[in-house]
Amino acid sequence: MQDQTVDQTSELDHLLNAYKTALESWIGSIKHEEALVSGNHTVTELDQWEAAHFTEEDMRAKAKDAKKQYEDALRQKFFGM
Repeated sequence: MQDQTVDQTSELDHLLNAYKTALESWIGSIKHEEALVSGNHTVTELDQWEAAHFTEEDMRAKAKDAKKQYEDALRQKFFGM
């Protein structure tokens, strides 16, 4: 039983770390997009800004997925569901 608890805690730690990493990537992508915002955009800057927005959306989706996996694991641990 103790091995199962250790395995479960290890898995939760792994999922929590994955979630934190995904959040940090998302935050980084938001900061990158923010850095590209300026008053005078060239066509190249507009393209970079738009690309940064799509990257931010991808990072947001990854963070939400990691959060869901962690929440699901917590529900399994505490409620068996």
